[in-house]
Amino acid sequence: MTSALPPVHVIGGGLAGSEAAWALAGAGVPVVLHEMRPVRGTDAHKTDGLAELVCSNSFRSDDHEANAVGVLHEEMRRCGSLILAAGDAHKVPAGSALAVDRDGFSGHVQARLEAHPLVTIERGEVAGMPPAGWDSVIVATGPLTSPALAEAVRALTGTEALAFFDAIAPIVHTDSIDFETAWFQSRYDKPGPGGTGKDYINCPLDQAQYEAFVQALLDSEKMDFREWEASTPYFDGCMPIEVMASRGLDTLRYGPMKPVGLTDPRTGRRPHAVVQLRQDNALGSLFNMVGFQTKMRHGEQVRVFRTIPGLEKAEFARLGGLHRNTFIQSPALLDGGLRLKVEPRLRFAGQITGVEGYVESAAIGLLAGRFAAAERLGLQPDFPPRTTALGALLAHITGEANPETFQPMNVNFGLFPPPDEAETITVNGRRRKLKGVDRKKVQAARALADLDAWLGRAPRVAAE
Repeated sequence: MTSALPPVHVIGGGLAGSEAAWALAGAGVPVVLHEMRPVRGTDAHKTDGLAELVCSNSFRSDDHEANAVGVLHEEMRRCGSLILAAGDAHKVPAGSALAVDRDGFSGHVQARLEAHPLVTIERGEVAGMPPAGWDSVIVATGPLTSPALAEAVRALTGTEALAFFDAIAPIVHTDSIDFETAWFQSRYDKPGPGGTGKDYINCPLDQAQYEAFVQALLDSEKMDFREWEASTPYFDGCMPIEVMASRGLDTLRYGPMKPVGLTDPRTGRRPHAVVQLRQDNALGSLFNMVGFQTKMRHGEQVRVFRTIPGLEKAEFARLGGLHRNTFIQSPALLDGGLRLKVEPRLRFAGQITGVEGYVESAAIGLLAGRFAAAERLGLQPDFPPRTTALGALLAHITGEANPETFQPMNVNFGLFPPPDEAETITVNGRRRKLKGVDRKKVQAARALADLDAWLGRAPRVAAE
């Protein structure tokens, strides 16, 4: 380290921790980034790389004009995000989404942090409460926080952490897919970053095949729950495919197996249902099954998924899995600067705060890093405008959500303040109130304009 300032300690080298460390170093503040892997592994990680993607390789929509997560992407880019820079550098075709080569992405993040003179990476578990001598700490341990640290937080706050399951989708070797049946097409032929409009592999099912597949899911052997897991709820965005199937025969046809916007080239018609696979690496040699998170036993996954037309001879690079995610009751426990109210030297960032999704987790890491850097430099942290995606997420987890019913949340326009009531649009010569995509476009444009104004403001010196 080359700075005379004492370091800020960041616990956790996932997306949020990596982003927080980058924000601190970029502000001229030294940082020690603690990552317990490979000294202590987790149930979901496969490598010791920083910012490893353990579930999907998608950052979801990159549309910053009418999609909330796309707005968040663009805000983070304008804030100098390391995670978005790595994502852009290692994107793979995925329609209108931003998906990445997971190994290249992780390697990029780690290389940038290792090369920064103000970043020190220490491998090893922080078991329990951080030492009292660490006067500024960001806890970004994610949904797989080590038991010792999780218990220390519970003891400190007197509040039981909430938990939910996150199921991992299988990955298929591309050359094992039967393209006499499957075909390449994005929904509505829509291209995206690095894409062509033919970015997904589609496997069609007729009505009889679909109904047989749903029954196979229901009849399959599942992984057993431990006693302490039995009452843990699922987050809807990561719900296992067989749990969705149990909610009704057509649930999957209106969810991950919806056929809208797709045409089977063999018939010229829309199939009854479809399984989509999305490119998972830059070479295009691996594709993951979109929305097919599962808790089926591995042998059952192979048997059931090979009943899907086009996947009869599928070879799997990774089968699905299941792990428990843990998050704190942030609206009750954190202040507006992400500090723990009962122990302000501790900030929290990432999925442990109750945001859901890679980009959302990294976004909270970015804010935690900025706030901690300002504090270390003797400045008053400057919060993002409430009208931005960053400000909307921050407000949700630090007070606007109901603590009693708090659940993991992706960024969405429902978290943004509504457009001005006076705002209208002209349609066929008539004025009407904004709604639908027009309303989203106004919110998106306002968010980015307000973010630019925020980034252009001079920092304020903290009051004595």
